[in-house]
Amino acid sequence: MEMKLELVPVPVRDIDHSMAFYTEKLGFALDVDVSPSPGVRVVQLTPPGSACSIVISTGLDELADMTPGSIKGLHLVVNDIAEAREELVGRGVAVGDLTPVGGGVTYAWMSDPDGNTLTLQQMDWRTGDAF
Repeated sequence: MEMKLELVPVPVRDIDHSMAFYTEKLGFALDVDVSPSPGVRVVQLTPPGSACSIVISTGLDELADMTPGSIKGLHLVVNDIAEAREELVGRGVAVGDLTPVGGGVTYAWMSDPDGNTLTLQQMDWRTGDAF
């Protein structure tokens, strides 16, 4: 049996503000922005090159208990972390310093407007053709 993780809910306070951050600052693609019924809005965003997306929404009972800012440590795996960090900082994103943690892994942390945290991650063995 195969399973693919394709969508991760991220709780936010203001969909439009968060959508602007993820598209304009982080460069995510806006895949879906729909209101299928009164009081419901679903926005799906995908990082460039990723098969997994995030969803920000309102009015979905299944996600109503999620507190904005409660998602911690979404990993955005990159080929060149220094270059990716520099690009994001140039777009106005507050990205932390590069932090090597051993074993060829380096992180650089950031937060969305609600305090959900994301990290750039480079794994030295997954660069070039292995990326």
